[in-house]
Amino acid sequence: MDFETIRYTESDKVGRITLNRPEKRNALNRTLLKELHSLLTDISQREDIRVVILTGEGKFFAAGADINELARVKTPYDAYKRLRRNRPTFALIESIPQPVIAAVNGPALGGGCELCLACDLRIASENALFGQPEIKLGIIPGAGGTQRLPRLIGLTKAKDMLFRGKPINAHEAFRVGLVNQVVPEDELLSACEGLAKELAEQPYLALITIKRVVNEGINVDLQSALAM
Repeated sequence: MDFETIRYTESDKVGRITLNRPEKRNALNRTLLKELHSLLTDISQREDIRVVILTGEGKFFAAGADINELARVKTPYDAYKRLRRNRPTFALIESIPQPVIAAVNGPALGGGCELCLACDLRIASENALFGQPEIKLGIIPGAGGTQRLPRLIGLTKAKDMLFRGKPINAHEAFRVGLVNQVVPEDELLSACEGLAKELAEQPYLALITIKRVVNEGINVDLQSALAM
């Protein structure tokens, strides 16, 4: 597959997606979102790919919205509508059968942080940062930060991050439950590969069913969830 803004490889039942705009800090422009959505749609229909790893090229995981695109909007509401374009792709990460592991190699800010939140598991390098700085632009997170973040780390800490717009480092992210593991920068990909290999060898039907019922069950009452 040939893409302009992402890179994809696969082997041993694992698909590996790299956001490939390092000169733009892997900002999420329209083309990247379209290509990522197309690739994830294809992966979702393949039983030979059982786990997906998502990372960024260079020093950033993803810096959020593309500044060049944001410069063309005129009002905060226009910016919010622009940021909402991320939603279908992020929702697809949650809904594809395969677990998605975020290999957070650097700052994940704004939409980049929201992209992490949509993944099933997150392993961070020691130089990773996580933040939702939208309030400093007079807007709110438009692609799930106001909902996924408190579900992961609780209302109090999520509100602190959202109200203040200040990023947290990888170790704080681990402390509050935002990431599963923190590793040295040069061990990040090997740690993710090890986890992906472990998951890929699990009984596949059980693996994908667990992902589905956990994701769907968290949004309904207990008895309805147990009936899934």
